Amino acid sequence: MNIPQLIQHQRKFFTSQQTKDIAFRKNILKRLLKELIKREREIIKALYDDFKKPEYEAVMTEISIVISELRMTIKNIHSWSKPKRVLPSILNFPSSAKIYKEPYGTVLIIAPWNYPYQLAFSPLIGAIAAGNTIIVKPSELTPNTSKITKEIIENVFDINHVTVVEGGVPVAQELLVQRWDYIFFTGSVPVGKIVAKAAAEHLTPVTLELGGKSPCIVDDTANIKLAAKRIVWGKFINGGQTCIAPDYLLIHKTVKDSFVRYFKEEISKAYGDNPSESLDYPRIVNARNFDRLAKMLTNEKVLIGGETNKDSNYISPTLLDEPSLDSECMKGEIFGPIFPVISYENENDIEKITSNYDKPLALYVFTNRNSFAKKIIKRYSFGGGTVNDTTVHFANNRLPFGGVGESGIGGYHGKQTFDTFSHKKGIVTRGTWLDIPTRYAPYKGKLKQLKALMKLG
Repeated sequence: MNIPQLIQHQRKFFTSQQTKDIAFRKNILKRLLKELIKREREIIKALYDDFKKPEYEAVMTEISIVISELRMTIKNIHSWSKPKRVLPSILNFPSSAKIYKEPYGTVLIIAPWNYPYQLAFSPLIGAIAAGNTIIVKPSELTPNTSKITKEIIENVFDINHVTVVEGGVPVAQELLVQRWDYIFFTGSVPVGKIVAKAAAEHLTPVTLELGGKSPCIVDDTANIKLAAKRIVWGKFINGGQTCIAPDYLLIHKTVKDSFVRYFKEEISKAYGDNPSESLDYPRIVNARNFDRLAKMLTNEKVLIGGETNKDSNYISPTLLDEPSLDSECMKGEIFGPIFPVISYENENDIEKITSNYDKPLALYVFTNRNSFAKKIIKRYSFGGGTVNDTTVHFANNRLPFGGVGESGIGGYHGKQTFDTFSHKKGIVTRGTWLDIPTRYAPYKGKLKQLKALMKLG
């Protein structure tokens, strides 16, 4: 079946109204949960085969998040789906007002390669719960995870309800020229712009989960040893291939030397003296990304790491010392295990450096001064972040996750994923036992009364 036919069949299935039944949605989500639990070992193996993702990270950053999201959605789908009563306007007296949530229709989810399981299934769960039909396009850069994703979907869903379309750039291009009711994309800023442009042709609403150059700020009052430990974890998990990983470090010059010392110690504790031999350290996803990252090491002062092996797409956890802002590693998002460190003297220095970049997906600040943390949070615009840790805000499905500016449009997680894939339809129900004549023509003598009513809301 070709792509236009597949979309046509999904639209027909949606028109049948079957997906609007809450019991149907809940039952299919339960079947998905059962299948995902059954296939856990295969999912772990697929992630390892794609880029040597450790089992622990596979469970922590992908499988557990999806299962948690799925269970939360199954538990709350009835309450999330109920019409929400809101206060009526006095101008409509007598009346009641409600917000109804309805599915958009046929939606496209384009998943990335860095968390290929989690970032395919997490939005999918919300799209199903909201009552849509869905086509999922996994990343061709992680073929093993793409394959198991397709098998899982085929075992659980009617192809006219949810299906997986595999392929590379030509397939993605063909998908994007179609008319969709909603598009959910996770990936890079340049590709996100292509998606947005394609969606605009049909006035299709989008969620774009992108990235950016996320700063990590460490001031002179921070617990430096603990900061080093938590930054090593957040920066090098998944081999640094995380959209919300700290991208560069801004550290007060008085604590830089001690931080570097602790940072080196924490790398050794996590991955040993030779991380290439560690079973807990992933590889770069492919040769193209390896070459891109290796280029960033050219002519830079390496404080820690810097080892590479092209045969295995290995780049060691690396700390670069004071690169210029026009260097390769500071031009755009790194998306790998390379961490530039830049020292600062005062808060003006922070602003001068961060102002060179658009609004990032995340920001992290390590400090023991609440006033400083609050000042940074209020001063700078970014998608989300953490004080005295890195990336952990992502794990709370009660918080919205998404970018701002070039780092993305819209958000999701938990109930907000359900809301993202739901159109909010406002309905007023008027009473018939009274009909106030103020709004009707002729208007002579009624203006004063209208103004009085408008003040009441």
